[in-house]
Amino acid sequence: MTVRPVGEDALLVEVATAEEVASLYALLTERRAGLPAVTEIVPAARTVLLDGVADRAALARELAGWRLPARPPAEGPLIEVPTVYDGADLAEVAGLWGVSPEAAVRIHTGAEYRVAFCGFAPGFGYLTGLPEQYAVPRRATPRSSVPAGSVALAGTYTGVYPRSSPGGWQLLGRTALPLWDAGREPAALLAPGVRVRFTAAGPGAGVPQEVTGRG
Repeated sequence: MTVRPVGEDALLVEVATAEEVASLYALLTERRAGLPAVTEIVPAARTVLLDGVADRAALARELAGWRLPARPPAEGPLIEVPTVYDGADLAEVAGLWGVSPEAAVRIHTGAEYRVAFCGFAPGFGYLTGLPEQYAVPRRATPRSSVPAGSVALAGTYTGVYPRSSPGGWQLLGRTALPLWDAGREPAALLAPGVRVRFTAAGPGAGVPQEVTGRG
């Protein structure tokens, strides 16, 4: 774990894996009250940014003594995402995996995911949990418009497009779940640490509900 000063009042913590990012984020959230004041904690693929740090030297010394657990805790709330698996790239992804489209759906719905970090667009979470052998490349030519609610893959990440936008991820299906709602508090449904499960739904599935407290 490497800690670097950034700007006037921030620290950037670099770690080796996405799992260590999740562990560090969970520990920072758990121990935040006992640390020097921090305005914001922002995880990314291999880093965690601590912004608005009241005493950078003291916090850097504190972090230097931390040992991260091998796996992050799994106590975050669970969101179920009913998904219609009719995406334009489902057959291609199944071919990359060497299975039928039906088996590809079973693989994708059989994993439990975790929001590692957010970015790209408001409400877009990068979800880990798909085994490494199922990593897929981004499309060689991105689409100029991907519909809102599209469930997609890139590398080992799963994501759900919160609104229509350009994108190069492989499209597996679609959901009616509103990922971003400016009138909701918080506006983003998915936040770092939240667990996610995808369930296969019929084409007429309505807007699904959030599920919390599931083991």
